[in-house]
Amino acid sequence: MSIMISTGRDEAALREEIVRFGRSLFDRGLTAGSSGNISVRLDDGWLLTPTNVCLGSLDPARLAKLDWNGRHVNGDAPSKEAFLHRAMYEERAGAGAIVHLHSTHSAAVSCMCGLNHDDCIPPLTAYFVMKVGRLPLIPYHRPGDPALGEAIRGLAGKHCAVLLANHGPVVSGTSLEAAVYATEELEETAKLFLMLRNTPTSPLNAEQIEELKSVFKLEI
Repeated sequence: MSIMISTGRDEAALREEIVRFGRSLFDRGLTAGSSGNISVRLDDGWLLTPTNVCLGSLDPARLAKLDWNGRHVNGDAPSKEAFLHRAMYEERAGAGAIVHLHSTHSAAVSCMCGLNHDDCIPPLTAYFVMKVGRLPLIPYHRPGDPALGEAIRGLAGKHCAVLLANHGPVVSGTSLEAAVYATEELEETAKLFLMLRNTPTSPLNAEQIEELKSVFKLEI
């Protein structure tokens, strides 16, 4: 396990970035009420949005800061789903940020029966493959259940994103911008997936996916 990588970014700038992206996600309807949470890696821990706070009205000075043991260092009380972020960081040394939303189309897919738990949204577009790759489905756990962290830990080493059943996506990226863009691509692909139900489709085949992996140096 390796989690102590250098971010090379000023903490104050990262706090402002979380606020900016949080507001953008809220304003565009990708999160509602006080749902969802965002975190960013620091050299000495990580920042996390507080519990029961709308992503559209974050205060940079009140973001929670935690150390790598999960201890709350300063700021408001962290999201009760802090363990989701910690598990992902501990398994993905290259993760610089994590976004967890209850975005409508992704959450809708997470409620469907008959999904492939190893890859619950087909590779409908090259962009989904490039930004998300394979998307495993994690069985339902109640909100705040610490066992969910262990379930994520078992998959995060091989996957940059997971879908929580009856809940929503957890997506990591090398930066907050990358994590947000991947989350948006997942949401748009989930929308396509729902629109195309009962319609014959032609997802990318194995050869096409291998070409993307080779050309764009993907680890999926």
